[in-house]
Amino acid sequence: MLTTILSAGVLLAFALVIFIVVRWPNLRCIGVTPVPLFTFIAILFTSGLDVGLIMFPLGEFPVYADTATSPEYGFTNPLAIEFGFWGFLIWAFYFLTAFYFCVIEPRVRFFEIPAVRIINNIVIIGTCAFTASLFLVYLPSYIPEIGDGESVVTTFYVIVFAVILAAAYSSTDIKYVKILSVGSVWLFAALILGLAVYGGMGPAAFASTISNVGGYFANLHEFVLPMNEYHEFYLFWWFAWSIMIGQFTSRFVGGLKAWQLLAALLVIPSIPLAIWFSVLYFYHENGIDTTGLVNLAMIVVGVTFVINSLDSLIRLYSDNLNLTVQRFGKAPYVVGNVVALFGLTLAFQTQWLQIQWIGAIVVGIYFACLLYVLTIRRAQVAAITSSPEGRVLDFGRIDKVN
Repeated sequence: MLTTILSAGVLLAFALVIFIVVRWPNLRCIGVTPVPLFTFIAILFTSGLDVGLIMFPLGEFPVYADTATSPEYGFTNPLAIEFGFWGFLIWAFYFLTAFYFCVIEPRVRFFEIPAVRIINNIVIIGTCAFTASLFLVYLPSYIPEIGDGESVVTTFYVIVFAVILAAAYSSTDIKYVKILSVGSVWLFAALILGLAVYGGMGPAAFASTISNVGGYFANLHEFVLPMNEYHEFYLFWWFAWSIMIGQFTSRFVGGLKAWQLLAALLVIPSIPLAIWFSVLYFYHENGIDTTGLVNLAMIVVGVTFVINSLDSLIRLYSDNLNLTVQRFGKAPYVVGNVVALFGLTLAFQTQWLQIQWIGAIVVGIYFACLLYVLTIRRAQVAAITSSPEGRVLDFGRIDKVN
């Protein structure tokens, strides 16, 4: 049942992406607080990806290489599989939702329907907790010096609590989004370079390793529909993130035409992803140990990614539900978010909640929104020729709002 729901959702999403680019290729997308392209991509990259990007690959490469156990991975190499689960085509989901919330939703207002608003914010809050729980579950293997390297001990709960607290506080002012996102991108770049140098990965080795990414593009069709349950997990994960990341990042779109926005989202984030996975694959292939300083550096960058992600999602559901700093004050706002998210994080850690369920709900929202547009708001959407009235390409606007 879940596989059918997921497959239908994926096909719908890609069909809508094609429709948008054909229908409005040159429509300029301007958000309510536009920023330059680099800042926009930085916000999208660090908000739309979480700690799994840092912590998953080294554990996944051996699984993808074991084609005797999982023959479905046999069509290409492990690096191409890893890239396919994180890069290029899948970023079309974020294009679809960013375009929708930037251009279409202000005319349609589907997400202002009370029932939809409630469901959407439950999805956002649940995904926040899932992100924090991933971080909690993987911490022991990256800091084996604390505990036995497998069990989640009290120290790790304290670390996750502190991360949630930092994200809740940073969400009190939108200026932190720009600072955190751009800073995280530079930290990530430094991590990639540092690991390459530490592992002795020269230009020739890098070129040889990254060439494996070509296996993804040669088998692009293999990544459209779920190839197994683990791929389903990833696709549901992307669906769970897609609406809320599109809703959040749409406000920062800085005047790109629709086709340019799609090209930017497919290509620009995929470049650092390909480089990062290539460096980690080099470590995997050469059996390079990552304990100690390397793991610590990865944890530091992972923490910044988690804070970025939670910051954007906390701000989003708080705005949607009018649970804002202006209404309650900074201290009650921070405390309330920390208590709610930390409690849900523990629920995810015990697998009482699963991201697949959230992803399936999001697929349902996709279909409900399309039905609503076709039956009730079709004329308004058909008349769209530009971004909503009042949108001005003012890159300084973000510094004037809280």
